[in-house]
Amino acid sequence: MPLLKLYIDKEVADSPEVVSIQSRLNLPSETVQDAREVFDSVSSADDPVKKGKEALFLTKNKGAFIRPCPGTRYYTCCGYKILHIGTFCTMDCSYCILQSYFHPPVLQYFVNHDDLLSELESLFQEKSVSRVGTGEFTDSMIWERWTDLSSLLVPKFAGQSSAVLELKTKTTAIKGLKNLDHNRKTIVSWSLNTNAIISNEERHTTSLFERLKAAAKCESWGYPLAFHFDPMIIYEGCEEDYRQVIIQLFSTVSPENIVWISLGTFRFIPSLKPVIQKRFPGSKIIYGEFISGLDNKMRYFKPLRIDLYQKMASWIKEAAPNVLVYFCMEDDEVWKKSLGFIPSDRGGLPRMLDESAVHHCGLKAL
Repeated sequence: MPLLKLYIDKEVADSPEVVSIQSRLNLPSETVQDAREVFDSVSSADDPVKKGKEALFLTKNKGAFIRPCPGTRYYTCCGYKILHIGTFCTMDCSYCILQSYFHPPVLQYFVNHDDLLSELESLFQEKSVSRVGTGEFTDSMIWERWTDLSSLLVPKFAGQSSAVLELKTKTTAIKGLKNLDHNRKTIVSWSLNTNAIISNEERHTTSLFERLKAAAKCESWGYPLAFHFDPMIIYEGCEEDYRQVIIQLFSTVSPENIVWISLGTFRFIPSLKPVIQKRFPGSKIIYGEFISGLDNKMRYFKPLRIDLYQKMASWIKEAAPNVLVYFCMEDDEVWKKSLGFIPSDRGGLPRMLDESAVHHCGLKAL
């Protein structure tokens, strides 16, 4: 989705990052006193979500850049750390929780990179294994067209041995990664889905073929890879479609270079349902067999989730028996029935992921 307007926080108007982005975008711009002016403009639109994707607000992150992933005590969490570079996304997926998570949803990019780098230095000094990702509140790579973020972060992580950076995307915006010194401390990962879901529910994203082709390029440049089947969506014929995705995946990249693969089925907060109904009237994803989970999100009936997970896990293990497969936000029963063990059998999910990062990315031993 193209940007139409640039908003600039007065506090950062003269920063080098803002000047650089302005020169690349060449868009109508407006300097504002505070974020409320931007929020009010977006909120007044007929479709605030669409409006929020067309305007970019350059501002300062006044909170922490590094945050723990917002998990829940009811489901197994992976112990991820979020690097909060910005919010929202230019792509438009029907199931995206960000449509109702932010009020209003605004495309923001934080330009106070001195503070970001200072927090990273503090994290690196801890000398304990950390898995850090930029893709929780945005797509990691949509910023490549306008910023030098990857050329800032990737070499920074390359110069230490206790943390790994994961860049998660649905794009093919990888050109800037080619010649960076990454030292295998950056994992490039893709969210994958079936061709049917990508075509019908993931507007303005790249095709499955293009994502996998980009992954193969990154592998050729020495980057470790990861993949996320989340959200998996249940529909008639979905099992064969997901099996075909697995076949394509392992026909394109090497299992030995995959750090982890996550699985998660579609879940949503109740407030997202009317947003999907309004913005994606042709979508049927909210009319499945759902129940309210312990985290108050609507989830597929557990036996349905387990059945699909069992099949996905078996297809992955058949092609790549040594690849770490894990679930995003599921309980011990799902783990046991789908994979045959629970995370505590192997030291807990964070430790499982840390060990895989150590093995694939050359981090210091645990």
